[in-house]
Amino acid sequence: MRFSRILPAALACALLPLMASAQDTTVLRGARLIDGSANAPLDNAVLVIRDGRIAAVGAAESVDVPADATVIDYRGKTLMPGLISTHSHVGIASGLEVGPEQHTRENILRQLRQYTAYGVTTVTALGLNGAVFYDVRAAVHSGREPGADLFGADRGIGVPDGAPPASALPLGPDQVYRTQNVAAAREAIREMAARKTDLVKLWLDGFGGTAPKLDPDVYRAAIEEAHAQGLRVAVHIHDLDDAKAVVRAGADIIAHGVRDRPVDEEFIALLKQNDVWYVPTLALDEATFVYAEQPAWMQTEFFANAVHPEVRARMADPEWQRTTLEDPRAAAARRALATNQRNLKTLHEAGVKIAFGTDSGANPFRIPGVAEHRELALMVEAGLTPLEAIRIATANSAALLELEDRGRLAPGLSADLVVLDGDPTADIAASTRIVGVWHRGRPVERERFGH
Repeated sequence: MRFSRILPAALACALLPLMASAQDTTVLRGARLIDGSANAPLDNAVLVIRDGRIAAVGAAESVDVPADATVIDYRGKTLMPGLISTHSHVGIASGLEVGPEQHTRENILRQLRQYTAYGVTTVTALGLNGAVFYDVRAAVHSGREPGADLFGADRGIGVPDGAPPASALPLGPDQVYRTQNVAAAREAIREMAARKTDLVKLWLDGFGGTAPKLDPDVYRAAIEEAHAQGLRVAVHIHDLDDAKAVVRAGADIIAHGVRDRPVDEEFIALLKQNDVWYVPTLALDEATFVYAEQPAWMQTEFFANAVHPEVRARMADPEWQRTTLEDPRAAAARRALATNQRNLKTLHEAGVKIAFGTDSGANPFRIPGVAEHRELALMVEAGLTPLEAIRIATANSAALLELEDRGRLAPGLSADLVVLDGDPTADIAASTRIVGVWHRGRPVERERFGH
């Protein structure tokens, strides 16, 4: 039997990439612990990791520390579950380049490593996934490749000459279905089911009347076929009327917040009666204008390490800043964000099921990892408490994905957790002060990704 090795947090951080495998026993002690549930944070906690899972967790006086464990002293730090995104994208952009050429195994794996280094340990690529998606999903599911665990919605069904907009989002032929034909939509659903997709994605958005929308007969048939195949359906919406329509048609997940006007009692009742999840994606609209404003948090190492040099140079260009802020789309995005935040607060207080997503990865300015921490901050700005926002980003999102092995820090669950220098329940900005990340019981090597 070997005796406990006690490592201070600073030394542990330096040794994380060299530490033993997930089959050894590691004890994290002394930190404040946020477990992902509605429970208040626990001070001076002990968390035992064995075989990649949490073997025990609780107050220091109630948890036995195995004699042969490696003990890491995290006094003054905070532990929280790894974040879970239920709406992101992978392999869409690299630097400023967007297109099917970026949809490669290497680029997707790089992005998944970036997500994990930023504390996002599970990612849902909600549509726009080509054939390479399934190889990568299998590799990260099995642990053969490092990076956030990956789930997804195959290609999804969009509209000819409509959403998702080909002018802004060029895609390969295997990345999206586009149809206004009921039979073709049903066949697309069957093909996605045969490939073992996790979810189905539909786009319903006319971009303020400038583009055709998915025909109601088509989305009703697609939802019906998906349910017949045992699949749940997430729908991209922007407007309240469209959100109501797809909930009546049987949609399981509203994949963006309502942004055209305040939600009403009818919509709240529809969501609750039909047990529908709502994913606001606040950070989506903020990314349209915020980088041109150059807020102070853009000067942090946390931000700089996530951003490709080409993107960073674009953001620093005064002419780009000026034209971005003068563009009418910036003002529209501000209004949409404010409406989205008010609607989130209303729906949360009404008891609607809320989950976490950002649309990160969908373009060069929706930055993997950064977007998720901005989402937390925007949720708190909307009026949620930090603890409520964290619960939505962890336990709630695991529940949306029907994953019972993650989202909380509890015995038997995967040891997916983030170590923070500070307390995000007192100041949500502390979520960005990441000391370390553990994924499936292994410490994650945190590298510079903005390259």
